Amino acid sequence: MTRPPQVDSNATRNGRAKPAEVFPRHMAVIMRAELPSLAAEIITEIRETIPEYARPMDGPYGQAIRLGVEHALESFIDQIADPSASHDGWDGVFRRLGRYEANEDRSLDSLQAAYRVGARVSWQRAVKVGRREGLLSSTMFQLADTLLGYIDQLATLSVEGYMEAKAHTADALNQWRRRLLRLILESPPAPESAVKDLANLAGWTVPDEVTMIAMGHGTPDARPPLDDVLSDLDTVEPCLLVPGRLSADRRTRLAAVFPGSRLAVGPTVRVNAAADSLRWARQALALAESGAIETGPVILCEQYLCEMLLFSDRALVEQLADREFAAVREMTPHRRNRLIETLEAWLEARGSAAKIAERLRVHPQTVRYRMRQLEQSLGEQLDDPDSRFAMELVLRARRLHERSGGAAR
Repeated sequence: MTRPPQVDSNATRNGRAKPAEVFPRHMAVIMRAELPSLAAEIITEIRETIPEYARPMDGPYGQAIRLGVEHALESFIDQIADPSASHDGWDGVFRRLGRYEANEDRSLDSLQAAYRVGARVSWQRAVKVGRREGLLSSTMFQLADTLLGYIDQLATLSVEGYMEAKAHTADALNQWRRRLLRLILESPPAPESAVKDLANLAGWTVPDEVTMIAMGHGTPDARPPLDDVLSDLDTVEPCLLVPGRLSADRRTRLAAVFPGSRLAVGPTVRVNAAADSLRWARQALALAESGAIETGPVILCEQYLCEMLLFSDRALVEQLADREFAAVREMTPHRRNRLIETLEAWLEARGSAAKIAERLRVHPQTVRYRMRQLEQSLGEQLDDPDSRFAMELVLRARRLHERSGGAAR
């Protein structure tokens, strides 16, 4: 027996050997005595067969090789002695080896080859020791199975460390964060576990609440001034995600980073409702650009929720207008407009004819005349709270349409 058999290592793929009772109690003691000479033999074989590792052993590269080999052997013996013991400390070593390769801008080929060399030399030594100590064939087969699973786990840990290091380079980190923002904005919402996993990879802490910001056209290619802000600027509709509420200080800093760009700040919501916050922010941005709402370079959606609601379905508002104002539809445009103007003032002011006349800049008698005409045309609608509410909605929407240059019916 000179090489481990080709067996399915799934039983040990998660890095832990099978129950200790399948191995003789003294087996870990026997193998631990071999570690110093075995480590030296593995290091020599690695340096002779893998050009990347043929470097002076007194430098950082040589120290990394020695540390990796010694920890790999000691951890394996620890698992043979007590599979139930925690090996988190050892796991961190092999993740660091993967990160080291990534930081040196190399592939994992050499490290994976080193693991294979270590497995081969270790098995050859195990065969010699097994024959010398008279270990049973069943024990040796079990040892081979455990060794294969262990090497597989080392390779997996190093790959994880390698990918983590690669993910945290500047360009890769920006890409991961853009992907994270797009995942958060998926509709229906992505699973919370998927968001957390990608956030860990992107080095971003998932907050309880977020605030979405929609940006106007012509947004410069700039990076947000805060490390915890997620951004997707290279799109037709650029946007930002700010953890928590947008403070006045953050608002000022963002406005300074994007001078000349209009920013629409959506309501602060839970993470799984980020897509709604962005949708509302974009709606407010469209209203501001059309002139329907008057605002500065930073639009706070929370100040314009009613206007956004009225503009959310224009066709539905028109249906409501047709229903509530059917009685004045056949009037001449001039007469209809005068009556509607008076009705609007009456609904908002709810005062005497004198107050409404002052608001409209007409004589009070003119107001009384128009109100009698409205009572004749609209009848019981003026006394019905639901009808008054519906008519006021229509008239407010009419004003917004007029501001934006739209045709108000």
